[in-house]
Amino acid sequence: MSKPIAGILNRTAPIALATALLALPLAAHAANTTKPAKTEAALPQVDESVDPCQNFYQYACGPWMKANPIPSDQSRWGSFNALHERNQMILKTALEDVIAHPNADNQRVGDFYAACMDEAGADAKGAAPIQPLLDQIKALPGKERLPALAAALHAVGVDVLFGFGSQADFEDARQDIAIIDQGGLGLPNRDYYVREGAKFDGIRQAYVEHVSRTFQLLGDTPAAADAKAKVVMRMETDLAKASLSLADRNDPQKVNHKEPVGTLSTLVPGFAWADYFKAAGAPAFQTLNVTEPDFFKALQVILAGASVDDVKTYLSWHVAHTYSSRLSKAFVDERFSFYSKKLRGVEQNLPRWKRCVMETDDALGEDLGKYYVKAAFGGDQKAKMLTMVKNLKAAYSVDIDQLDWMSPETKKRAHEKLDAIVDKIGYPDKWRDYSSVVIKKDDLPGNVERATAFETARQLAKIGKPHDRTDWLMSPPTVNAYYDPTENDINFPAGILQPPFYFAGADDAINYGAIGAVIGHEMTHGFDDQGRQYDKDGNLKDWWTAEDAKKFEARAQCVVDEYDGFVAIDDVHINGKATLGENLADNGGHAIALKALMATLKGNKAAKKDGRFSAEQKFFLGYAQVWCSNQRDDAKRDQAITDVHSLSEFRVNGVVSNNPEFAKAFNCKADTPMNRGAKACKVW
Repeated sequence: MSKPIAGILNRTAPIALATALLALPLAAHAANTTKPAKTEAALPQVDESVDPCQNFYQYACGPWMKANPIPSDQSRWGSFNALHERNQMILKTALEDVIAHPNADNQRVGDFYAACMDEAGADAKGAAPIQPLLDQIKALPGKERLPALAAALHAVGVDVLFGFGSQADFEDARQDIAIIDQGGLGLPNRDYYVREGAKFDGIRQAYVEHVSRTFQLLGDTPAAADAKAKVVMRMETDLAKASLSLADRNDPQKVNHKEPVGTLSTLVPGFAWADYFKAAGAPAFQTLNVTEPDFFKALQVILAGASVDDVKTYLSWHVAHTYSSRLSKAFVDERFSFYSKKLRGVEQNLPRWKRCVMETDDALGEDLGKYYVKAAFGGDQKAKMLTMVKNLKAAYSVDIDQLDWMSPETKKRAHEKLDAIVDKIGYPDKWRDYSSVVIKKDDLPGNVERATAFETARQLAKIGKPHDRTDWLMSPPTVNAYYDPTENDINFPAGILQPPFYFAGADDAINYGAIGAVIGHEMTHGFDDQGRQYDKDGNLKDWWTAEDAKKFEARAQCVVDEYDGFVAIDDVHINGKATLGENLADNGGHAIALKALMATLKGNKAAKKDGRFSAEQKFFLGYAQVWCSNQRDDAKRDQAITDVHSLSEFRVNGVVSNNPEFAKAFNCKADTPMNRGAKACKVW
């Protein structure tokens, strides 16, 4: 997913393919000991001791998993992670070259990276870089001045109380409007505050201790810090209880409440909204999307019940929370100890250079992206991707025509939407201009503040203006992809158009199983439980007949029930409702990609000329290797609670078990786990 900026929202929540994974050479199949053909060099070694009809993920990924243990600085390790790391090395080389050969064009990224790499300078400064923000909070005379202070904190990425930004109008996607949203939590999401059980009780207690230790690093005594930590936990718990769940936030109808701006004064009368908007620098507007009215009703109660000192404590914590990873080693280690080690089981922090490459990408993504595109993305890759997209769209069109549950009227609208999807490949047509951002070689926290303030202002300036469909929500080096329902476009940064998603030397079966399924995944987001609610122009508008909508919902419920049954770890299951959109995209995109492959091959089965794997088998193996990964138990738990994507094992086994073509390809009997037969779920 795109990188959110605390206190400001992306214009939409992009639906994205985001997981971690890579490829290894193929070993000879047990029935054939000849040397693997070059066209199969991109396929994984398979586990011949496992029946693919019993557990295809283990069959396709077992040897890779055994050969690739999780590095101590990772919560998971897979093909996605390996590609991300390779991209980081490309960026590291570029940044080091920029530092060695500075000029007017590259000064910003070079100075930002140099400032980040100055660990000794950070240690010498301690908490001093955030002291001006803490002093502003300390000087707060009363809650009547809170709106202006909250705006100042939001501007520099400190997520307090709520979020404010811009988005495409759900009802008229050609225009951007203001949006105000729930926010203000320090734990990953509301579930961490409200879920019952000893494990979550322990996490909450560890969080309170982490907050206390952070206050002690800021100079408080242990007793004072403990008291402050309890205040933070109380206020955040109240905010969490008022927040929507992960599943509910995936329903656009539940986060679309376009209201006159005066409604906010009714919901939170104790907060001077005019002062907030003025301090935020937002242009004048008359209406906005109040995503969760009940959250703001609760915010009024929370603020009314908190003392000025309580509010100061809460705000101070969030400043430290936001910037601790950019301060001295003591702050960095404390943050790592809780958020990475406790929550996700990571054993040691990333090397500083990796963290600094990511910081530079976060702050100046399109500046840095120019170097990545030059080093790793050729024009032929874009052309090949566009060809595959065209073939996938053609297969999708055929699929729509063949649906036995959809009426001609709805099919007509589906075709119109499919035909209107815009393809964005590699990088923006126009690079973002960061020339106004002041970057200093000795001020990482300040650089982050200024870069964040630039992005905050850029987003707020969109309010009331025509929507800019050329804008990207991800930087070019990102190993990810997304579909934006309000733009009806699919977006593939250059960073993901590399092995194992795309192999220049592999045959079509492998590439259609990998990047082809990714393309199909993003297209299917236009027709999943969320995307189907938007029309071809990106407006939240119902284009379905009532009967077809009921049939869709019944088929989607099959997917919800299937994934609800998957166990992530211990008693934590996959949330079938929260992950529905991604699961529909996985299943639909995978099936469409196979159809596109078969159309490309035109029935030519000569792909099995070496006698090992058929074209269909290569397709499924190419798909599976994208998701091969190892993951720590705590990370599995965290993903199941906070992520709209299912765990990798279920992104493979859940998908292939629903596809009758897989059962045919591997001769799976009807009673095997990878052949759900009559129980198979199918929408697209």
